[in-house]
Amino acid sequence: MRLGAYEIAAPIGEGGMGQVYRATDTKLKRQVAIKVLPAELAHDADRLARFQREAEVLAALNHPHIAGIYGVEETDGVQALVMEFVQGEDLAQQIARGPLPAEDAIRIAREITEALEAAHEQGIVHRDLKPANIKIREDGTVKV
Repeated sequence: MRLGAYEIAAPIGEGGMGQVYRATDTKLKRQVAIKVLPAELAHDADRLARFQREAEVLAALNHPHIAGIYGVEETDGVQALVMEFVQGEDLAQQIARGPLPAEDAIRIAREITEALEAAHEQGIVHRDLKPANIKIREDGTVKV
């Protein structure tokens, strides 16, 4: 499947505001995450406004522990956010394997706190913070 310049590869998650896919940016030759607003919500003015606000909120944040946004895509009535693809497991997957070593848990908690502090300083509140929404890159870096 294709969405503008993006070649959709595989689903990677789903939330209240849409499905998320791994995709390739064919122009810049990089992996991205594409969050697509479901078709049944694309005609709802309130949902469209929330989707746009989410894009604007992400664009206002620039922090090493917050996944970045690259842009907004609209193709054939499909609305999507193009975001940084974070390779690695989510925190829920790591927790499911058993307790984290104390030093890892402290580092992860500190990086999550730094991300939330940066968002709060901009007046932004994360309304769906949970282990499944926190990615841990292969180098150990946290991305909210």
